[in-house]
Amino acid sequence: MAFVTASLKQANWIRRWAVAACAVLAIWATGCGHKEERADLVIMNGAEPESLDPTIVTGQPDGRVAGALFEGLTRFNPKNAKPIPGLAERWDISEDGQTYTFHLRPNIVWSTGEPITADDVVYSWRRALDPLTASDYAGQLYYIKNGENFNTGKTNAATGNRYVKEDVGVEAIDPRTVKVLLEGPTPFFLDLCAFRTLAIVPRQAIEKHGDRWLMERPMPTSGPYTLEFWRIHDRIRVRKNPRYWDAANIQNELIDLLPAESANTALNLYLSGEADVIWDKNLVPSELMDVLKGRPYVHTYDYLGTYFVRFNITRKPFDDVRVRKALSLVLDKKRIVERITRSGEKIATCLTPPGMEGYTSPEGLGYDPEQARKLLAEAGYPGGKGFPTFNYLFNTSEMHKQVAVELQEMWKKELGINMELRQTEWKVYLSSQSQLDYDTTRSSWIGDYVDPNTFLDMFMSGNGNNRTGWKNPKYDDLIRQANQERDPVKRAKILYDAEVLLVREDPPIAPLFFYIGVNIFDPAKVEGVHQNLLDEHPLWPLKRKDGRTAAKAAAAK
Repeated sequence: MAFVTASLKQANWIRRWAVAACAVLAIWATGCGHKEERADLVIMNGAEPESLDPTIVTGQPDGRVAGALFEGLTRFNPKNAKPIPGLAERWDISEDGQTYTFHLRPNIVWSTGEPITADDVVYSWRRALDPLTASDYAGQLYYIKNGENFNTGKTNAATGNRYVKEDVGVEAIDPRTVKVLLEGPTPFFLDLCAFRTLAIVPRQAIEKHGDRWLMERPMPTSGPYTLEFWRIHDRIRVRKNPRYWDAANIQNELIDLLPAESANTALNLYLSGEADVIWDKNLVPSELMDVLKGRPYVHTYDYLGTYFVRFNITRKPFDDVRVRKALSLVLDKKRIVERITRSGEKIATCLTPPGMEGYTSPEGLGYDPEQARKLLAEAGYPGGKGFPTFNYLFNTSEMHKQVAVELQEMWKKELGINMELRQTEWKVYLSSQSQLDYDTTRSSWIGDYVDPNTFLDMFMSGNGNNRTGWKNPKYDDLIRQANQERDPVKRAKILYDAEVLLVREDPPIAPLFFYIGVNIFDPAKVEGVHQNLLDEHPLWPLKRKDGRTAAKAAAAK
């Protein structure tokens, strides 16, 4: 009975939020001095993007838009997120798995009409590896011959010279053929070709306009959409690219992607009919999940995502593994998923989520406050005495704040140490992590492809997504060995041993839970949204089933 009463109260809150949202939107609309073309679909996309350059984006909100504008040699199947032909219509793979020959589609062009050629592919991948580009995801191209050597500025022992871009194993055989040499057999290489970092970008615009190339109009795009405009703190509008090779299957003329860091705001806009889709779990009020899970427009699913804490081991006292283990061992993860997230998340002691065929992760550190206190005392902080006050960095989100408060309480109660909350907006949060400007920080990782390597290789010493300062040569060697090993059973064992180092023996992180995906949309109105392990939702298959389109709305006027 108590549950029913609570659910009814929550339902009433939802209705009140919708009414309030309508009032706010009416005021906003009154203040606008002009009518604007209506989009076919309006999507709540998450935080304001850091950039739309696919080579440097790191977050999901950024990547969704960049993925609509720029395409790679392959693209993600919207149903299962497996790689399918993109700008390349087919490819050949050598018997040893180390040479790929891609054949581009005939007559593919930029949205501005110029041909897309093999030289554009070579330029795009070398640009991603160029240290001056400062791509955190450059490691995605380390599987290419000399990719890592060029990106990290290593010297060729045979010549005594540094590796240069021409040494990278990607070349244009002719205008429609790209040959790629890999360091070793890479079973997920075609998946990487669908990832944002390897998307094909317009050399002609970048060399002409430099860092301002994204601001020029028209901006050449290689993907299914063009950028109509990007109004900060308002919306990003994309328009169908009529020159895209698969334009016939793009279901919408105009799509608006709205930024929102408040779950209440996102839900308000959806319930008031101003938004058609909400992508992120972070944009759904966690306190309402008990009642929302029963609604037909709420869709939950498992995917490859892990929520965890990073430690900055370049700062004391987090350079001491005993301290890091102590902080991990007092985290009551069950309390977090039951009190805060409330969507059925599973607690995590490892980084790699379940669901990848042929790999089972090791058990990491569990819940053991007594052992944690012993380790902290051994590190010189008995009962927390002398332990400096430290900060916990997280980006704006009610759920992240709630998790931070729980961690703060656990560390204080069990270890006697003080943590201060440091909340920032998305761009500052990402920048602070990259610059190691934090003590501890909330983090999450969504798999880029269905292989444990997508979680494990980012903690290699030179990876731009490491963001902890942690360097473990043994770990680096194991990851390299694994990705040279062709026997899947042996490879899985090597990756397992590496993850033991990461989550049990020398942890720079503390895993909390595995995500449950949440999409909000009405299947009676919107189709083409498919739940999959990578949480990949391309825009081009999305379609309104009620027939409303921008073209029809314009004609009605």
